[in-house]
Amino acid sequence: MKNEFDEQYKRLLKTILDHGIEEKNERTGHVCKSLPGMTMKFDVGAGFPLLTLRKIPLKVFIAEQMWFLMGQKNLAFLQRFTKIWDEFAEENNCVESAYGYRWRKHFGRDQIDGLVQLLEKDPSSRHGVILMWDPADDGLANGIKKKNVPCPYTFTVQIMGGRLCLHLIIRSNDMMLGNPHDVSGFALLMHFLAQRLNVGLGALTISISNAHIYDIHFEQARAIVDREVTHEAIQFKCPENAFKRAEDGDETLVEETFAELKNNIDPQEGVGKMKIVL
Repeated sequence: MKNEFDEQYKRLLKTILDHGIEEKNERTGHVCKSLPGMTMKFDVGAGFPLLTLRKIPLKVFIAEQMWFLMGQKNLAFLQRFTKIWDEFAEENNCVESAYGYRWRKHFGRDQIDGLVQLLEKDPSSRHGVILMWDPADDGLANGIKKKNVPCPYTFTVQIMGGRLCLHLIIRSNDMMLGNPHDVSGFALLMHFLAQRLNVGLGALTISISNAHIYDIHFEQARAIVDREVTHEAIQFKCPENAFKRAEDGDETLVEETFAELKNNIDPQEGVGKMKIVL
């Protein structure tokens, strides 16, 4: 079986390039090709969804998910592995809208701990909803500019047929830079949660309200669309005690996860450096 992420990603890029609505984004000043309501879906038990049509830095999404589960907004841990969030740093090297901080502290409760307890007590529950979006602070801001508001803004977790399923909703997704890390990062979170709850792995569904490609990436997107999908489904064995180790910020978990993935992939060449549009 071919790598399902590569197959779906290539189709989605082509659809956006060929049929996307082309218009200038006022906030960034860049022209985008965009489409609403795009969906990706993967059976994570059958293969880890990871892009191999080009090289991506694996430690970015690994360290990022650990940082989320740590519930921190200070960037110090993440900066040991990537500088990807540095542009959003505010006072004291913190990101006030950090996803993990909002999961675990911002709303006056630990949503992740509550999720685990809920599904341990009632595996059939459909109430496993996690929020990153704070309507008191994000969006609808009457022209007030903020450094960052959550792009993935909510997800649900449920257990069906003994397998953990996660549905992530993303309001705005840069398909060239953000999407591959979002998909693989939340697939990794599924592995951590499924191991913690001692259940199998099921469907990862990604719903994207605005899927877009920036003008400065059109040529590189076309290069990826023109490539053949050659990689087989990627097998991944989650390191032991991963959920607790992620919560504790165990840096060896980053290295073990990186080694496990790297040993099971043979990505195609990169398509050149891509600038992040902020």
